[in-house]
Amino acid sequence: MLKNIADTFSNCFKIPELKSRIFFTLMVLAICRVVAWVPVPGLDGSALKAWFDANAQQMGNSVLGMYSLFTGGALQKCAIGALGIMPYITATIIIQLLSAVIPTLSKLAREEGGRAKIIQYGRYLTVLLCLGHGTLMSLGWENPEKVFPGFSGPLVADPGWWYRIQTVLILTTGTMMLMWLGEQITERGIGNGISLIITIGIVGDLPVASQALYEMFFPPEGIESQFNLFHAVALVLLLLAVVAGVVAVTQAQRKIPVQYAQRAVGRKVYAGGSSFMPLRVNYAGVMPIIFAQAILMFPAIVLMKLGELTSISFFTEIGRQIDRGHFIYYFLYSSMIMFFSYFWVATQFNELQISDDLKKYGGYIPGVRPGQATSDFLHRTMSRITLAGAIFLTVIAVIPQLLGNFFNINPYVSQFFGGTSMLITVGVLLDTMRQMETHLLMRHYDGFLKKGRLRGRF
Repeated sequence: MLKNIADTFSNCFKIPELKSRIFFTLMVLAICRVVAWVPVPGLDGSALKAWFDANAQQMGNSVLGMYSLFTGGALQKCAIGALGIMPYITATIIIQLLSAVIPTLSKLAREEGGRAKIIQYGRYLTVLLCLGHGTLMSLGWENPEKVFPGFSGPLVADPGWWYRIQTVLILTTGTMMLMWLGEQITERGIGNGISLIITIGIVGDLPVASQALYEMFFPPEGIESQFNLFHAVALVLLLLAVVAGVVAVTQAQRKIPVQYAQRAVGRKVYAGGSSFMPLRVNYAGVMPIIFAQAILMFPAIVLMKLGELTSISFFTEIGRQIDRGHFIYYFLYSSMIMFFSYFWVATQFNELQISDDLKKYGGYIPGVRPGQATSDFLHRTMSRITLAGAIFLTVIAVIPQLLGNFFNINPYVSQFFGGTSMLITVGVLLDTMRQMETHLLMRHYDGFLKKGRLRGRF
């Protein structure tokens, strides 16, 4: 099996186009990591990084800790990429929601060239969100004791309006550059650029997470570990179960049989035949997880900050309740994953278009009348299998976090090896491998997933 994988990797570099796409993607991802390391001028990123390391248990279970994970550690290093790609994702969510409720935007999205216009609107909104988020972040760095409890010492060498304007512009530029780099990967590289940027940020914490995992069972001298061999085996089994579950449901399909009638086009007669229409169980992939995280990261911080400024305890308490580790947070997180799973299907899966195309080319689903009946059948079927996929995403994302809190596992370990990070990483890598496999099969090479393709039916 390892030999087959090695042969497949070697085949990837025998195709000039695929080879150039892979190298281009790796080069751009390396630039993204540099963006997460270069500090903003006038800020002492090393001091904040040292404070994060000293308070890993406290910050790892907070929204700031999760946000730092998604930015690849750029937040705690005061880097130019500290805003990450989240403002762009938030803007994309807002534009898609508006397109679903505003007829003008909905009509524009269906017109030729309208999609490019929608993307342009998203970029404008991203700039506005970056200016707002960047202003809050610059003020937080200027007054670190109010954002990072227990932090002592200034982060800003020369505070004031010039520092704020400079920092906001640099952070906005960093996010816009990450957005542009992600689009270049999607267009000229391999895989989804935005998802890969998030994934490389998560994978960037692998050394820290591995060290934390090692110290769980082999702590420094003088410290007694609360974990034993049984816990180690259980942790490994849970990790394998999460990875296996992600692969199984990501690859699972519901195959709808399609029959084509014999038809004549001019003097040619095309024979009928049978095929199938694959409907993915997890049609939205990891996007519901990313969307839910992007939305839930900021309200808790904003509300708690608002409570401090206005001395109104109501805002502080609401902000605390929707922070990680509380019931309301997990309830909202689960609800958003379910909502965005259906929302993604509603905006990306067009059963009316599929029904019209089948009718146009003489195809039909056995036992279902062409036209509106076919559209209704596809809608019902997709709704049912989307429910299974959404429940799976929710369980994988929430249960490991709850287990990590219950057993008091190091946050670096529970975040990286837990559900959310592992789900995003495995899902994005599978999607990238699927695109690489398409290039290989077009050149008559065996793909990565040939032997292990799952044919799940729901």
